[in-house]
Amino acid sequence: MTDIILLDGGMGQELVHRAGDRPTPLWSTQVMIDHPGLVAEVHADYRRAGAMVHTTNTYAILRDRLEGTGMEDQFEALHAAAMQEAKDAGVLAGSIGPLGASYRADLLPAHDVAVGIYAEVASLIAPHVDLIICETVASVAHARAVLEAASATGKPVWLAMTVDDNDGTKLRSGEPLSDVFAVTQDASALLANCSVPEAIDAAISVLTTQDKPFGGYANGFTQISDGFLDAKPTVDALQARQDLGPDAYARFAMDWIAKGATIVGGCCEVGPKHISVLADAIRAEGHQIIAP
Repeated sequence: MTDIILLDGGMGQELVHRAGDRPTPLWSTQVMIDHPGLVAEVHADYRRAGAMVHTTNTYAILRDRLEGTGMEDQFEALHAAAMQEAKDAGVLAGSIGPLGASYRADLLPAHDVAVGIYAEVASLIAPHVDLIICETVASVAHARAVLEAASATGKPVWLAMTVDDNDGTKLRSGEPLSDVFAVTQDASALLANCSVPEAIDAAISVLTTQDKPFGGYANGFTQISDGFLDAKPTVDALQARQDLGPDAYARFAMDWIAKGATIVGGCCEVGPKHISVLADAIRAEGHQIIAP
């Protein structure tokens, strides 16, 4: 009936769970250092689950995230390590995360500064990936800056925006989600990500009003706590929902597809089992899972 692009699920939380280490502000970057090969295992599990697009473990490899960690001089090496771990995964989406911290639109630097920072990351990952995915975009200004930097590489760029958990028609900045449409001419697809699935559902309804391919991938957290919004947050400040198993998650994603979404997957706390069940549900409805 419809061609669906199935993304993988969360990487950082999956790595933390498998490694069993206490999370640090470096999140998935630290796990990759301490447990080489584990990222490749996660990529392989998502591939076996049916994912057609695999997101590189580069979300948190940003110079500001490395400050004060003793790893400031490993910026390029960490990107190279993430690409090596992903080399056999399949279609690769090079992830660029937010500056400062996730969900904190107030931490975005001035436009020209942000573009320069993002451009350095984009230039490092672009030669190794099939597309660039700008993740957890929290404001219109954030969207404008990261799209300007990523589109300069010539790679297709997907923009994934995080929305208010209580009102998915708004970005985390409080701006209407629809306001971002004015700056997305260089985006190949628009997504809602890293918010509760109920909020993603509302965001999908907004994304139906524009003409680019769209979709969503939700997280499995109960809520974004105040503690997580502090400086140098760690993911142990967040709690996983107990009512969002693979079947429940697939029902949400299938509702997004019913509304016209053609790109679906998962974010934090959504693992390979969720993606496997979602793949089965997509096929059971007569849809075809394809690569972009």
